[in-house]
Amino acid sequence: MEDLSGEKWTKVDKKILSILQSDATLSVAEVASRIGLSQSPCWRRINRLEEAGLIRRRVALLDAKKLGLGVVVFVNVRLSGHEDQSLRDFEKAICAFPEVTECYTMTGTMDFLLRIVVKDIQGYETFFRNHLSQMPAVREVHSSVSITQLKYSTQLPLELLDDELR
Repeated sequence: MEDLSGEKWTKVDKKILSILQSDATLSVAEVASRIGLSQSPCWRRINRLEEAGLIRRRVALLDAKKLGLGVVVFVNVRLSGHEDQSLRDFEKAICAFPEVTECYTMTGTMDFLLRIVVKDIQGYETFFRNHLSQMPAVREVHSSVSITQLKYSTQLPLELLDDELR
């Protein structure tokens, strides 16, 4: 496994990443025990992974439904133009809205895909009317409301990475 800087990562590093993306609350001692290392080398490896940006941050995953945020809307957005300033303005504005939990630049007929989380359909309508439809560069919006979440994971498929590690 190699990151963009060309730095090599070992099978042990891959195991650490796998363990931490499953449960970031584990202590260094627990992680070290699971991979057969002592605490100090394990701690150094975790720090190295953090410094290299492979571990961006550690968070708690919350249950949106139990918090009353039960509606997920996927929104395709097409802009009226693709000038650098229009793109930057849209990207900056859309990233500032807490309802927008994910935003992707897309290929194809639409320019962006948004994942929006709100309490209810009225919450999405308010977001659409007061924010999204008011953005000057927005030409077209197509919304799809999620009915059932069959799978949700923040875990990356590390098994797809090369096993030819040192």
